[in-house]
Amino acid sequence: MSIEIEALQAQIAHLKRSQRRLTLACTGAGLLTMAALMMGATSQRSASFDVIDAQRLNIKEPDGTIRLAISNRTLFPGAIIRNEEQEHPRPMAGMLFFNDEGTENGGLIYNGALGKDGKGSSGLSLTFDRYQQDQQMQLLGVDDAGKHFAGLTFSDVADGVDRPFFSDRDELLHREGIPAITERVFLGKSDSRDAMLTLRDGQGKPRLEMIVTPSGHASLRFLDESGKATRQISADSQ
Repeated sequence: MSIEIEALQAQIAHLKRSQRRLTLACTGAGLLTMAALMMGATSQRSASFDVIDAQRLNIKEPDGTIRLAISNRTLFPGAIIRNEEQEHPRPMAGMLFFNDEGTENGGLIYNGALGKDGKGSSGLSLTFDRYQQDQQMQLLGVDDAGKHFAGLTFSDVADGVDRPFFSDRDELLHREGIPAITERVFLGKSDSRDAMLTLRDGQGKPRLEMIVTPSGHASLRFLDESGKATRQISADSQ
């Protein structure tokens, strides 16, 4: 009987050793699997998609600073300055560009629809802003109730360091008639279908116009500060 008991105890001891080895093996395998998954999660930095449907897409730096926003009309952002958003309704879709500090410095916006009056309207604007200010260059196309124009404008824009956009001082100067942006150059097509170049003074008043009408009449006009032509040169001028 003692021999049988010893044999049984030996078998039990063998089973316990086998169980410990199996437990250690399973634990090791589990740890290796978790490590592989974690390494895969950290090393997988890119992915490819055929189509992505989204209402808004924000591109950010690793520290969270926003650099680009692509949005539909519903979720289009307001004015973002140093990653802080302020209410600034713009009923359009498009994309906004942001500088290294998370402040808007340009964008592409557009809209278009058929109105209840049966007339179509559309608009598209590509802008390039000065630091923490408005656009110093704009490519613009507008079709509004039958009137349409398109062109490229260049503007004088206030220094964003001394005059922060949307600040109390900015609003005060606006109320006092001191604008933060003054158009200086327009090159494009007017709503009367004239091809034209307009040069303005520091107050935004047109002083020189080069015009070609749809019929082909070309002229060069010099204007005073009230907008009155003081001299006009055309092909048939003497």
